[in-house]
Amino acid sequence: RGHRRRRRAPRERRLRADPRRRAGCARPGAADARSPAGHRGADLPAHAADARCARRAARARSGGRRSIGRADRPGGAPDADAGGPGDHGPPERDRRRGAAESAGALLGGRVALQVGRPGAGRADGARRRAVRHEVNRLAWLALAVALLAVASPATAQPCPDCLEAGAARVPLAVPAGAPLAGYGSLARRLLIPDVRGRHSHAFWFQPSRGARDELAARALVLESGGRRVAWVAVDLLAVDQTLTADAERRLGAAGVRPATLILSASHTHSGPGAFVDSTLLGWLTLDRLDPAVREAVLGAIVGAVRQADAGRRPARLATASVTAPGLVRSRFGQPLDHELLVVKVTSARGEPVALVWNYAIHGTTLGPRNLRLSGDVMGEASTLLERDLGVPVLFVNGAVGDVSPGRHGERATAEVGAELASAAHAGWVSATPIAPVLEVGHTTVALPVARLSVRNCLRGWAPRPLTVPLGSVFPRETTLTAVALTDTGWVTLPGELQTSLGRGIKEASGLRHTLVAGLSNAYLGYLVTAADYERPTYVSCGSVYGPQAGGCVAQAAAELLGAVARGAGAVNARVACDLEGAAR
Repeated sequence: RGHRRRRRAPRERRLRADPRRRAGCARPGAADARSPAGHRGADLPAHAADARCARRAARARSGGRRSIGRADRPGGAPDADAGGPGDHGPPERDRRRGAAESAGALLGGRVALQVGRPGAGRADGARRRAVRHEVNRLAWLALAVALLAVASPATAQPCPDCLEAGAARVPLAVPAGAPLAGYGSLARRLLIPDVRGRHSHAFWFQPSRGARDELAARALVLESGGRRVAWVAVDLLAVDQTLTADAERRLGAAGVRPATLILSASHTHSGPGAFVDSTLLGWLTLDRLDPAVREAVLGAIVGAVRQADAGRRPARLATASVTAPGLVRSRFGQPLDHELLVVKVTSARGEPVALVWNYAIHGTTLGPRNLRLSGDVMGEASTLLERDLGVPVLFVNGAVGDVSPGRHGERATAEVGAELASAAHAGWVSATPIAPVLEVGHTTVALPVARLSVRNCLRGWAPRPLTVPLGSVFPRETTLTAVALTDTGWVTLPGELQTSLGRGIKEASGLRHTLVAGLSNAYLGYLVTAADYERPTYVSCGSVYGPQAGGCVAQAAAELLGAVARGAGAVNARVACDLEGAAR
């Protein structure tokens, strides 16, 4: 209407010919020819109409429409009027139909291409519609087969050679004034325990005075072949079995699918205390349990695992071993292990996902007079690496029982942290890929009753047989966990293992790279050799399971890791450590 004019369809899509070309023709037996309706346009010239009617009559006499330009079909005799006077060739519609039918020969004569709509009642039109329906049906069938192939059970099965990894870092924000854990000296203690309730979170020890650096829980979740491992490195002095068990329960309640949880403490002596429910350990070094502090610790651990698990994606692993500079010294005057191991985690495209580094060093660079929360040199190094790589960096302490830092103080913390970061970064650069075949196993170790050697604690000023039983302060059994990835593996040690025992585990494993994950999942105190237990020192005083326990636990760890590395399936063994030191 108005100024808008109705657009005409393209010529090849018109379903009816131009009415000016549709002059009526007399049918056999008809009295006269039908003229076109007046509203369809002007009548054709008489000579054009006569020529058209003559062609139609000729086709009728020859048995119907002939195939135009089709060598594969027999055709009728040429039109008698082709090129006759007043005719300039076949009408446009016939030429288009001829071109379409010629193109249809490419399909082997089975399907005729359609340009115009066949007239009602024509057999060839019905046949073409049937063919088109058949083509559509076959197309839908092919699509259904493709969808079934994508969703087939074969692709739903776990892929043994595929690995997914996710990592996350969550700040460990404890309440202001939470006490520090690690030193039992007077420099950290309150002169009078807080029986009057002046401090919200501290009782035996002074409240912390802010933070030197940010504490964190860092998580790495690995999944391959249906096996899942959630490894959490947290800035704490140690972890006990109840903390690990509570974290597992909370993860399950939060909807995280079951996974082998490894909870590793960095062993900083400037991390928060008051997160363990133990009267003896609270008085010695941790302070009395404060629910708000424990809640903050658990919240950071669970939050890190949830975020890491949600961020899983196809990944690759690589490992490296570098020698760290001389930053530590031996408490026993014995050879130390300067190996720094790196596990490099990247996406399938090579983008950084996480870095795990394993090294043995006590977190005592900052001394007891420090009252600010800090991750010590391990936290300093991890923070520097995170700034450089832009991904979470997990520090896992090693066989640290007899290892102390070579320097102390605020300046040394910054310098040693930078040197450790540089060594770990060199491992990141030089790491070589490993196949992501994940194997996991566990061993439960039964332990003797924990006893305190008065002689060792008093530096020899007491008879050897004099001991103090510790009852339920320390557990009667512990669980070791081993994980193997082709030629690299790690095993958890629930305490502070002596260097020589840690090196023995590495040698016995038969793996190219072995990470001794100390202070993981539980805390049994110090674990030393039988010979060094007999030397009255601070370390032997803290070896509460007797002279044979260290060797027994180390032997069980080596055997477990070896079995897992050999692909012995889901290892779940039980070992009893007797007083003679044998593991049976």
